[in-house]
Amino acid sequence: MEEYLRSFNILTEQEITLAVDAGSYRTVKKNEYFIREGQVCRQVAFVRSGIFRSFYYNTQGEEITYCFTFDGTFVTAYSSFITQQETVENICAITDAEIFVIPKSAIEQFEKTSINWLRLTKMIAEQEFLKMEQRVFTLLKESAENRYAELMEKHPDYLMLIPLNQLASYLGITQRHLSRIRRAYAF
Repeated sequence: MEEYLRSFNILTEQEITLAVDAGSYRTVKKNEYFIREGQVCRQVAFVRSGIFRSFYYNTQGEEITYCFTFDGTFVTAYSSFITQQETVENICAITDAEIFVIPKSAIEQFEKTSINWLRLTKMIAEQEFLKMEQRVFTLLKESAENRYAELMEKHPDYLMLIPLNQLASYLGITQRHLSRIRRAYAF
């Protein structure tokens, strides 16, 4: 996490040390939840290793996967984290994972005492917005084959760890369609 924070070239070494001191490492087992629908998110976590899936239930009660979070990035129920209202999403580990958790109260304290933390949280929020916008555009503009190809390009090692039903849901297709796409890429 320290290297990730350094990569922004915003925080001082002392500010990074404060963040490390404010947080704690935690192991999350496969199928264990980081947060469940109806809870209020009061923490953000840096994923050291593992994969998380963010999903919600549609009106028919089906799970809709809308995001995978891989190691080297932050995970949180962002809307709930900001508003301190109950979340409608679930974030679950799909592999064993190790995370570094920082409480919201610590981040709020950092923001009160350092303009650098305000700059950093603004930059991270902007990046999250851009990722979400790209996800929407990709779903609307690209074919399922192209969306799968992009995942293959960016995260080939992880694709074998993600259950087919969750990957199909993320791509917005049926498992049957996903099986056809995967067969085409196997050659």
